[in-house]
Amino acid sequence: MRLGAHLMRFDSVEPAALRRELGDTASAAEEAGLGWLSVMDHWFQMERAGFPASDPMLEAYTTLGYLAGRTETVQLGVLVTGVTYRYPGLLAKTVATLDVLSGGRATFGIGAAWYDREHAAFGVPFPPLKERFERLEETLQIARQMYDPAENGPYEGTHYQLAETLCSPLPLSRPEIMVGGSGERKTLRLVAQYADACNLFATSPDELTHKLEVLRGHCEDVGRDPAEIRVTVLHAGDDLLTGDVDAFVEKVRPLAGLGVDTVILRPPATPLAAWVRDAVAPAVERVAEL
Repeated sequence: MRLGAHLMRFDSVEPAALRRELGDTASAAEEAGLGWLSVMDHWFQMERAGFPASDPMLEAYTTLGYLAGRTETVQLGVLVTGVTYRYPGLLAKTVATLDVLSGGRATFGIGAAWYDREHAAFGVPFPPLKERFERLEETLQIARQMYDPAENGPYEGTHYQLAETLCSPLPLSRPEIMVGGSGERKTLRLVAQYADACNLFATSPDELTHKLEVLRGHCEDVGRDPAEIRVTVLHAGDDLLTGDVDAFVEKVRPLAGLGVDTVILRPPATPLAAWVRDAVAPAVERVAEL
């Protein structure tokens, strides 16, 4: 099993120091052997997570482009882009560019979107949930078509119509498509039908077991081998903040037994590079043994 880092806080240094802080974090992640670096796709910090909306937040793909230039091996992605934020053809092109310039390390992370305040703030339409899921499915179809070298023709959907799906240059390796969320009726069905990876929300091994059972049922319905889908989960990693690697390993051991590929850690209110270097790095090899 691998460890990753989800860089979703930018409040530990002044804005003028963020460039260096992120560069140092990228270097620390590579030196530690992390398998994943991600950022959120939000314009405001998340009130749902207990932070003020006014806390610093960086635009996702600009940030990933910078991280791509500072790394060589770690997988890069957004966890995850809201389907309402960008036209799907342009989003697929953006991720293809990230893949080319990172040497084939991009993930296309997508979800149904939820943060209505930031939509209203910037004048971005926020349709009802049913429509957002319809748009999510069409976006997944468009991304798969744009990354297919044999297909650059039109796409006709209910919400999106593309005269061409030309994507040149093509990604170096078709970006992994990741769907975020654990909704059992819609989200996990879309994972089964379209995704190469998922990011599941689960508060315990028992809950994760249930979500994976639901996913396997959807895979059976669509004729898909669930082993083809890389499973990732978010984790607070609180024990690592006190240096208790043993306790952390025991907490994530059941996740390895359930087939989780990557445990993605969220940073505390501390400089990001120091967190990766001092708290996360000591656990990388131990977790890899699980």
